[in-house]
Amino acid sequence: MVQNWDQNGLRARFCHSLSELYKTEVPLYGDLVDVVFEADTQAVHDSQESANIINPDDVLPSRHRVERHGAIRLGTAHELNTIRRMFSVMGMYPVGYYDLSLAGFPMHATAFRPTSQDALSQNPFRVFTTVLRMDLLTGKTRELAQRALKQRNIFTPRLIEILDMVDKKGTMTPAECTEFINNGLETFRWHSKATVTLDEYMLFKAEHPLIADIVSFPSSHINHLTPRTIDIDLVQQLMLDHGMPAKERVEGPPKRNCPILLRQTSFKALEETVYFRDTSGTFVKGSHTARFGEVEQRGYALTRAGRQLYDKILNQVNAEAERLKLKGNDYENALRSHFTEFPDTLSELREQNLAYFCYQLTLAGERMAKDDMAISEFGTTAVSLQALLDKGIMKYEPLTYEDFLPLSAGGIFNSNLGDVSQSKQLIMSAEPDLDGFQRLLGAHIADEFHLYAQMQQESLLHCKQHLGLHDIME
Repeated sequence: MVQNWDQNGLRARFCHSLSELYKTEVPLYGDLVDVVFEADTQAVHDSQESANIINPDDVLPSRHRVERHGAIRLGTAHELNTIRRMFSVMGMYPVGYYDLSLAGFPMHATAFRPTSQDALSQNPFRVFTTVLRMDLLTGKTRELAQRALKQRNIFTPRLIEILDMVDKKGTMTPAECTEFINNGLETFRWHSKATVTLDEYMLFKAEHPLIADIVSFPSSHINHLTPRTIDIDLVQQLMLDHGMPAKERVEGPPKRNCPILLRQTSFKALEETVYFRDTSGTFVKGSHTARFGEVEQRGYALTRAGRQLYDKILNQVNAEAERLKLKGNDYENALRSHFTEFPDTLSELREQNLAYFCYQLTLAGERMAKDDMAISEFGTTAVSLQALLDKGIMKYEPLTYEDFLPLSAGGIFNSNLGDVSQSKQLIMSAEPDLDGFQRLLGAHIADEFHLYAQMQQESLLHCKQHLGLHDIME
């Protein structure tokens, strides 16, 4: 199928437009973006040991300043399937399955994001997308939720026309790309008038606040947009210094020399005025709490072995915290203590196969490739990767973790909810349902470990081809 638009450019435009929309709806988000820039400026200045103030944009990768992840919550198969079609136009595809019942939420999720190194480097916009699990709701709540969701359409007619046109023709004009953005934004716009009565809203909220957020409104309003920082601990402190209602702790692994996976914090959700219809059809004033401001610091992508070690250590920490009733600084101290078991140098992470890496030729390697010297140096047989590294012909850098941690997301969500679900035990005893999710989605979900391994292998293949070697043995 012919494709005549730039997916990377369209994704960047959409992400920017969504950020501007969210700034108008949640001004504190704009303040948060400023705090992140302040923190990055200070962190870069400290790392450069310079007397001059340095613009972080002059030092950090170009993707850093534009990097955002959003989060939305959906209710039906139609909504999930259509969102998949919409994101695919921008080169964003479902990666990873997240069973949020582990955190006590009646939802499961995937992340729509670019999947290639080139696309990620140009614009890494990603959207964590959750869907309500009807099987985890009680009977009355399920019936009311299905009725409410059936009566809404979160997509404009014109957006559906454009998606159908793309499916049929595989082309979009520049004007149609602009229409796509304008109409797509409507799916994520906040609406202060609910589609359910106040009594129905309170019933949903009593069972779980996230049910109320998903079912009660005419759109899948964006509930947070997340800028990326290089020092989340500094952002946390600056949020408090600026009087923002920051959550109590940073979620994820402790601070390390070699950051791994994902660390997140947020300011707490805003209480916003909402109008509900009463039995006579008149709008009555109420409130709703769901939208907040999140920040993230992304570390290195871990292999399956690395993730198993991470999960083992985290389970030990949480078991100890449960046994000893650890909270606050006591929990943080236990976290740091247990994570000393996780290697914290690049060489250890690579040699123990705990993280994924991108391999590149050094300047010496580039000269060797240019002069066709590799064969005379190593012969025509396979060469070990370690030998090429030891001789300074190749180097490596860790791959960035592009995905999410369900328990960290759960910690963020819980800090913004307040009420505890009356059906939490039912939810937490549920089994994951990847097959059911993929049926709703209408597509298979990519395995994130496979994508990282593929990137690592492609980098090795690139080096091998440029050096003219028969093979590089890991």
